[in-house]
Parts: sequence; C-alpha cells; structure tokens
Amino acid sequence: MCQGCQAASGLDSADLVILNSCTVTSAADHDLRQAVRRARRANPAARILVTGCYAQRAPEELAGLPGVTWVVGNSHKAQIPDLVLSAPCQSRIHVGDILAEHEFLAAPVQDAAGDRTRPNLKIQDGCNNRCTFCIIPSVRGPSRSAKPDDVVAQVRTLAASYREVVLSGVNLGRWGREPGIRMRLAGLLRRLLAETDVERIRLSSVEPMDLSDDLLGLMASTPRIARHVHAPLQSGCDTVLRRMRRWYRASHYAGRILRAREWMPDAAIGADVLVGFPGETDAEFDETRRFIAELPYTYLHVFTYSERPGTPAASMPDSVPTPVRKRRNRVLRELAAAKNLDFRRRMVGQTLSVVTLEQERIGLSHNYLKVELATPRQPNLIVEVAIGGLTPHALQENRGRSTLSPFSPARRPPN
Repeated sequence: MCQGCQAASGLDSADLVILNSCTVTSAADHDLRQAVRRARRANPAARILVTGCYAQRAPEELAGLPGVTWVVGNSHKAQIPDLVLSAPCQSRIHVGDILAEHEFLAAPVQDAAGDRTRPNLKIQDGCNNRCTFCIIPSVRGPSRSAKPDDVVAQVRTLAASYREVVLSGVNLGRWGREPGIRMRLAGLLRRLLAETDVERIRLSSVEPMDLSDDLLGLMASTPRIARHVHAPLQSGCDTVLRRMRRWYRASHYAGRILRAREWMPDAAIGADVLVGFPGETDAEFDETRRFIAELPYTYLHVFTYSERPGTPAASMPDSVPTPVRKRRNRVLRELAAAKNLDFRRRMVGQTLSVVTLEQERIGLSHNYLKVELATPRQPNLIVEVAIGGLTPHALQENRGRSTLSPFSPARRPPN
C-alpha cells in the first residue's frame, strides 16, 4: 500500500485503482484492458494507474485507454507512492530504460495464488536469457538478486506469522549470479534453514540448467523444503529448443528430472510447455508428446503459442494454424491429467504434510496436491493428513486420522 493511503472497502469507493499488468501473452494484455474498463464502469471518478510489464512494453497504448490517469513502467515502480501523492503533474507516462536497471527492487510480499496463508516472496527479478518467444527480458530488465541478508531478514519476519513461504523470481535459479554475491540458491536455502524458523520453503520455478545436484540433494534432505520441482520445458524436441534459443537439450533436461525423482520419489514434478511454436511440425510435436509421456511429471502448465510483438519468433516463418495449436494443447492437457491422476492414486494410503488454506476444508500438500479435509481447520496450520481417497481433482482425507505437525504451535496469518 502506498504511503499515506489506505485500502478502500471496495472498487466503488476507491479514489485510486492500481492495476499491475502482465504481458507474457496477448490474453494477458486483453485481461488488463478489460480490468481497466471494469474499474471505470464501477467508479468513473477513480484515478487509474497501470503499472507492470504491459505498461513497460506499450505505455502509449495504455495511456490511450479511457480512464487511465498514469502509466508507470517497471523502471519507475518505486516512484508510485510519490507520484500518486504529489500535486498533479503534466506527465501521464513514466517509463524508462529497464535494461539499465542493475539493482534489485524489493516488491511487496504477495499472497501465493490468492491464498493468504502462503506468502510469495520475490527474491530475484529480470532475465538474461533471450528465448525467441519471450518478451520478459525487455520489460523486466537483466537478472538482479535480492541481497542474502535482506532475504534472511524477510523470511525471519514472515516465519513469525506463516508456516510456508514461497520463494519466487522471474528466473529464480539465477539468484546470486551477479558480482558481489558469493553463493548460489542452495547456499541461500541453507542460510534460511539455519538462521530462520521457517517451517516450509517452496521454490516457485527453477530452470533445468539450475537444478544442480547440490540443490536437488538439499531439497531431498529436509522436510523444511517442499518436495516440489517445477522446471520449465517448453519443448521436448531439440530442433524446436534450438529455434526457441533455449540453453539445454532434451537429454540434459530428462537427466535432471530423473535425478529429482530418484532422490525424491514422492515429489511433485511440473513443467511449462509451449505448443504451436513457429515451424513446429507434427513430427516435432509428437517428439515432445512422447518425451513428456516418458518422464515422471505430476502436472503440466500447457500454453498455446501467441505472437508477441518485439520478439524474434513473431517474425519467424511457418506459423502453425490456430486450430492445430489448440488441438496440440488439448492433447498435452489430457496427458497431464492422466499423469496427475496416477500420481494422486499413489498417495492414497499415505500420510502427507499439508498446510491448511483459507478455505476451511482445503489444504495443500508438501508435494503440491490439493487435499479436501474431513473437518474444517483453522488456516495456516501444518497437519499430517492420512489420505483415504480421491476427488475429481484432489485428494481426500481419511476421516479421524490427521494430527498437527511436530513443528511449532499454529500461527494465524496477520489480518
């Protein structure tokens, strides 16, 4: 919340509406424009400030939307409090050269997937990769890391109120790679385990080249790190990976995933996959499908390729027809659903460590499975839950057989 401001009770009573935008797909752009229109309809008198990646990429476009007072790029996010509290200024657009940014800008702690019991702490921003389909480097700038002491202090504070903390970043596995930080992500995790009381740390997403034996071994060695590996794949076909300018090959990726499964047999293993990339043939897609079928995934995030202006892929030849892209998406989603069902079936009869969410009878296991609880629970507990069965998309607790975790007493998230 901006200094000197307080949260409004609802959109219709707000003086200021701040919309933080994504621009990774055209659908994200569309959703932002719709959000602007909804805010204006609900409260025509409110000032609207749009920030984030869409604002960084296309400020003039957003400034032209009716009702938008300010457009503030990622380069100027730190100036938002001063901007909205100062006297009216002539400039509506505040966007600079994000590629010139070299300092990590701390972000407010975010709720993980909208749940207030699992705070999302961003410790890394930006990306030095140049994947041909991705606009993110040009709107988020180069890779930058939060200082180790700052991360430890923030996690120590969060651990006083929360049971699980999610560490996130644009390219989380690159944390600590800049000059001046003499450790890698595994080293930071060791500090957090040694110097804070956090009961569970979850990593949001780590690129395959950063899934070192050191990191995987640490994850496998302690229950205080969630058994959850999310490693973006994008394609299981080497020729497509080369066109994407991804810096690994399918065999290397498979080796990392199989090592994770070897050391953590009950771990959640997920991936991002992009279908319909320019030039992707039926044979190349089938290679990806077979690659995925052979690996021990427990879920997938399947995305249909959409052209992003300003990326090399947008001008590549041999565009895949939209119906073909959608069909390939459906094939992989069905494959992922079957793998998830198999994984959930394996959990029946086991006891899982579960953090209770805001919904009274829902929890999330250490290995990233939703659990429907037999009785309502206070949110923000870690409980050991005996799994008795399945629902269409979750696990089901066996009635009367769950206990509190042997960690510390339950804590309530702050209001």
